Amino acid sequence: MTDRLSARLSARDVLALVADPSSFTELPHRERESAPDGPLGWQGYDGSRLRAAERTGEEESVVCGTATVGGTRAVLIAFEFGYLGGSLGERTGDRLEGAYEHARGHRLPVVPLIATGGSRMQEGMLALTQLQRVARQSALTREAGLPQIAVLRDPTTGGGWATLGAGADVILALPGAQVGFAGSRVRPPDADPAAYTAEAQVTAGAADAVVAPRELRGTLGRWLRLLTRTSDAPAPVPAALGDTDLPATGWDAVRRARSPERPRAADYLDAYFTDRVTVSGDRCGGTDPEGMLCGFGEHKGRTVAYAAQTGTATRPAGYRTAARLIRLADRLGIPVLTLVDTPGAANDAEAERQGAGAAIADVFSAVAAARTPVTTLVIGEGGSGGALALAAPDNTWATPDSYFSVIAPELAAAILKRPASQVETTADQLRIRPQDLAELGVARTRERRLPDGDA
Repeated sequence: MTDRLSARLSARDVLALVADPSSFTELPHRERESAPDGPLGWQGYDGSRLRAAERTGEEESVVCGTATVGGTRAVLIAFEFGYLGGSLGERTGDRLEGAYEHARGHRLPVVPLIATGGSRMQEGMLALTQLQRVARQSALTREAGLPQIAVLRDPTTGGGWATLGAGADVILALPGAQVGFAGSRVRPPDADPAAYTAEAQVTAGAADAVVAPRELRGTLGRWLRLLTRTSDAPAPVPAALGDTDLPATGWDAVRRARSPERPRAADYLDAYFTDRVTVSGDRCGGTDPEGMLCGFGEHKGRTVAYAAQTGTATRPAGYRTAARLIRLADRLGIPVLTLVDTPGAANDAEAERQGAGAAIADVFSAVAAARTPVTTLVIGEGGSGGALALAAPDNTWATPDSYFSVIAPELAAAILKRPASQVETTADQLRIRPQDLAELGVARTRERRLPDGDA
């Protein structure tokens, strides 16, 4: 079966693909009586619905129920594209509202499996207003602290994409699926079709990952397991992986932090987590995969969210992705681990055009407002506000091969009009070593421990 054909699976087929065997139970329907040819009296509408039902075996464009996915129970909402293009009408809205209410009543996550062309024309504005019902149900579920994980099938367009899809906490997509607000029949004739694909949406930061059909149940199961385990205890501080001795001078601290041999974020994440999944994209058109790693992982049976800088200048999209991650973890009651390692925020012209200041402010705000505990480990360079934004005010640690500074020593010397020969002296004056940070009360030192040693 090709990826595109897999993306076009029927509602029942995709439910069988996702749900654990024999675990799906359809929810009872709570639907209104429909007037002849619908609320607008659209001639031939009843006939269209009858033919759609005969063709698909469904009475509406969504099938809603509960099932376990990889062992975790969830509410599943599967669209049937063969029923009038998976369009949303009043009765669709009834089913969706009932599914979300059931999820909140039983404290279950929601997984919309979307394949829709948008709102149903034969019901006019009454169909379009179902998007408001859906948006409210999604918002109430978000406020209840329950995760929503959308799966984008072929096609996911119109209001279905703009509510159930793009409004979800985590967005996965099947390969080759058409995904975009404008469907193929209404977009501009000169539009690049490649922009309306699942792969393009991931590249643009509007979705988290493309998942092959054969991997969908396992991937969803991992996400559901991780996002439904709450904890009010702080994430343990990772053990230091690099040098064990504290640096003798400020410049020694800088030199060690900048060493290409020093362990990086990926090394720390691999050592800390036994399993992890990735959150990608800022939902504003950008990603920063080279500068910021975000996601959720399993550490000693607990779920911990992470936002980790990789040693490069962090771009605005990276900060916005981190803020999104922290706020999601806060809503779900999951502790956060941040790894600080950046010479500073990207300050080129493109970064300014992308809103660097606002993006950094967003992370400061997310950390400051978080009710869930945030733990920070400085693992390399701590370059000014671009690093401080990720740091927990009362729970920041520093490894022996790191430093944290208000400004890089070279730039400080330049501002003070000092010659290059005084850069090392300036580094000492800035008091940027881990032990200096501890004496100043800014951070605590994190030395090497045994592999299973936590603070």
